Amino acid sequence: MTARKTAKKSAKLRVKLIRDSFAMPESDFAVIGTLKSTALGARRAVKKSELLRAGLRMLATLDATALLAAIDGLEPIKTGRPKKHT
Repeated sequence: MTARKTAKKSAKLRVKLIRDSFAMPESDFAVIGTLKSTALGARRAVKKSELLRAGLRMLATLDATALLAAIDGLEPIKTGRPKKHT
């Protein structure tokens, strides 16, 4: 294969996306809106998923103590799905 064909083939490879769902308190969800507004003020539209991914990358730079401090600062929430009312 030529270098050109190899470059085209690697450009076509896509990152596999994983879909997931989770719950968060309204106050945390409001922070997403605030961050989106801040980004718009800086003339950059941003999606929720981009903010979450950026946050994960920032958390990944923390040492264990700082990471646990950030996690301990979160409001506890009930996990699991709500029961269906029939």
